[in-house]
Amino acid sequence: MMGAGMPACPPEKMLDRIAQIGVIVVIRSATKADALRVSRVLLGAGVKALEVTYTTPDASKVITTLRRETSGEVLVGAGTIRSVDDSLRAAESGADFLVSPGSPPRLIEAMLATGRLVLPGVLTPTEVMHARSLGVSAVKLFPAALVGPNGLRALLGPFPDVAFVPTGGITMDEVVTWLDAGAHAVGLGSTLAPASLSGDIPAQELALRVHRFLGDALGGPQLRASRTRG
Repeated sequence: MMGAGMPACPPEKMLDRIAQIGVIVVIRSATKADALRVSRVLLGAGVKALEVTYTTPDASKVITTLRRETSGEVLVGAGTIRSVDDSLRAAESGADFLVSPGSPPRLIEAMLATGRLVLPGVLTPTEVMHARSLGVSAVKLFPAALVGPNGLRALLGPFPDVAFVPTGGITMDEVVTWLDAGAHAVGLGSTLAPASLSGDIPAQELALRVHRFLGDALGGPQLRASRTRG
């Protein structure tokens, strides 16, 4: 298992992989068991990138378990990183990338020090500029629903060199619209990843929903390969 200081690949290559995948599914559960069950159904249905939030109990153990079970074939990142300690624990767990809801300088510096791709949360041009000044090349646009795809287009005007990953309040039907607006990838939460599952039928229903989303909304797994930005 990869620990702190030993990311799976350099941040720029991780960013390329995320662009090819196109969608990061956010896991936010009340228990470790719920998080693992939901994650396993999603991965089994074809999801290639997960973000396990640190509001989930034992998030580090969830990440470590999923990384072991998938052997690096999918991306498993850490989300809702709100403290330096969170960033260290996430790196130790083997997280492929680190995501925070905001962008305080001390936290960004701690996340960057892990050697992993970091996606600090931003919403305004000033926040983007502060993040860029610390060496960040990619950001989480959050909550994305407040600005919409047109807001992203406006931000890309002065910041064409920043990779934006809009997250928060985005539905499955809106993903392609965000990608067409210039999103590097899109974060999807409860619209695709419920907090828990009960019984086999809900699990089957979730798997079917994921299959439909990957096939209908994204046009299949090859769509993002043709959309990767150079």
